[in-house]
Parts: sequence; structure tokens; C-alpha cells
Amino acid sequence: MSTTNRVPVDVIGIGLHPFGRFEDRTVTEMGVAAVRAALHDAGIDSSDRPGFQAAFCGTAYSGVAAGHKVLGALARTGMPIVDVEAGCASGGAALMLAASAIRAGQYDTVLVFGMEKMPRGIIRSSFFEPWREHAGLAATPAYFALRAQRLMRERGLTKEHLAQVVVKNRSHGVLNPDAMYQSETSVDAVLATRVVCEPLHLHMLCSPNEGAAAVVLRRGTGSSGAVRLEAAVLRSHLPGSVLGEATPLAGIDDSDITPPSTLAADAAYAEAGIGPEDVDVVECQDTDAARELLGWEELGLCVPGDQARILASGDANLGGARPINPSGGLLSKGEPLGASALGQVVELVRQLRSTAGARQVHGARVALAHTVGRGANASVTILTH
Repeated sequence: MSTTNRVPVDVIGIGLHPFGRFEDRTVTEMGVAAVRAALHDAGIDSSDRPGFQAAFCGTAYSGVAAGHKVLGALARTGMPIVDVEAGCASGGAALMLAASAIRAGQYDTVLVFGMEKMPRGIIRSSFFEPWREHAGLAATPAYFALRAQRLMRERGLTKEHLAQVVVKNRSHGVLNPDAMYQSETSVDAVLATRVVCEPLHLHMLCSPNEGAAAVVLRRGTGSSGAVRLEAAVLRSHLPGSVLGEATPLAGIDDSDITPPSTLAADAAYAEAGIGPEDVDVVECQDTDAARELLGWEELGLCVPGDQARILASGDANLGGARPINPSGGLLSKGEPLGASALGQVVELVRQLRSTAGARQVHGARVALAHTVGRGANASVTILTH
């Protein structure tokens, strides 16, 4: 499907530790579980030591040499082990580096994994100066709320539309045994939860939590049947946006500033040789409900202002024209930062392999994953089968 003669990269193994709260497990233990599952899925057994030539670990809160601790526990060290941090996009950044290394001819097989054990409560980040947080000017929830207000005003959306996103994703989460929340909800129930920061109610925000995910990449042979990593792109914000995630609540009007998600999506589509119209299934960043609706247009999946029609039509639901967040999204799964982007990839590989069970998107051949992390690092991954 690619328009160039690039070295093909296949996903040959996936593994996941469920997302949630696990008081009896360390972040290293969760990473071990995901990596062990991915290696088993890739057919790399205990006699293959280490079984890959490099490893990239996405994490933000796990401390120094986090990836080394995981692979040390598995006695699979000796190769380069690189920790990567890009907020919610950490796993996407690690995936990009791994795929690039294979395409550059450095390695044939690379392990990529991400893990996190998040503190309870609102996501805190050393990216922001202390005075910003003390004044309520950090990204969560004030920035999310302002972004949601602007989206509602400019796209003709209401709180009910935001609640419909939660209803959609939570209905998908019921079918995902690895999700933190596996129960349906209603628009009225979402709107009955307390307002965190207008217009966002509690259940419109994802829950920071714990979990891990892993992927094994290998230089492709060109044979049919494999899930192919067509593109793994990371882009950062352009300066000047008043609602830029890198400098919240400071700057100028951003109507003419291309957001990082669009920069990443455009680059990924070009690299994969496709357009948004070719995408069958999507895992889209839904840190809050408005973030998902904004993502639809930033990724070119809809024209600005078409979100309400798509929600009403059911096109983004399982069984619809193009399901978005069949895993339940972050609103169902919760978000362990380092594992977030790779968790999306695990879901989409399952979809492309037709092994997603009750939440299977039938006929899916092209899949897209999207995350946005602190510092406005946006990642877009495209997979095909």
C-alpha cells in the first residue's frame, strides 16, 4: 500500500497487561507481563536470548532505567535499552524510533513496550511551572475545559454531544476484558456526575491508572498475511497557540496554526500512501470527550462541524461505517501514560487479525492510532493487513 520502496516492518507480537489499579503489582511486574506475552505471541521462546536486538520503553513516571528493570527481570539484556518519554505519546515515540531503526538497517527484530503506574488524581506534570498549577493554569482540567468550550462554540456542539462520546466508548468498553470500566452508561448519568471544570463532568474525563503494553517488530519479508506497520509518526506543536498544550493559556489565536495531530496525520498518510478515507477503524485520543471530537477533524476523519451528525448516525459506533475507539478508549480503559499509545496498537492489531472477539470490526484492513502527549507531542500510527 506504500508508495515507496521502504523496508517493510511487520508487527509479529503483541502483549498487554490490563489497565486499571493493581495495588499488589509494581510497574516492573506489569511491564514483565506485557513483554512476556508479546514475545510468546511473536514465537520468541525462552531459548532465544534475548530474541531481539534492541528495546525501546515508553514511560513517564517509572524512574531511571525502567526498561532495563523489566528486561533484567526477564534475563533479556545486553542489547541497547532506551527509555523514551513524550507524555501520553511516549509509546508512539518509542514505536517510531524502533521502526526507523529497522528501516535504517540497524536491526531485524526490536521490542517496544510501555508501562505506567500513575498517581491517583489529576495528572501532574513537571512540564509545567509550579505557579501554573497553583493558579489552576495547568493542562488538566482547565485547559481541557477551555478547549472543549471553544470546540462547542465553533462546531455547534453541546454537553449532550460530549456525553454521547462517553456513552459510545463505555458501551465498547463493556466488550473489553482489559478495560478499567466495563459498564454502560447514559447521557443523563454522565451529565449527573459533578462538574470538574465547565463544561466537563467527571465521567467525561479519563482516569489516570496503571498498565503495560508491548509490541514486537520485525523487518518484513513482503509476504502476505502479516500486520504491517505502514507509518509511525511523532510531531510537536507549532509555537503561538493560545490553547497550545505546551504552553497552556498563553499565546495568540490559533485559527491559522496547524495542530500537531494534523501535522502527524498528514505525514503518516503520506508515508503510508493512503488518505483518511481509506481508514476502517480508529483508536483516537479521548483524554476527555471533547478531545476525541476535536481529534476527528484534526485527523481528517470528518470536516469541522460534522461531529454531531456522525454521533447521531452511529457511524463511529461498533457496527457503524468507521468505528472509533472499539477498545472503549481511554474513557473506558483509563490511561497509564507510557502504555497508552501501545495499548491502542495492541487493540488495532487484534482488529486487523480478526481476533477482537465481540468488539470485532468486520472487514477492517486499515487502522489508525492517535495520541497527544504533554508538550503537545502527537503520534499517529497506521497499520494495514
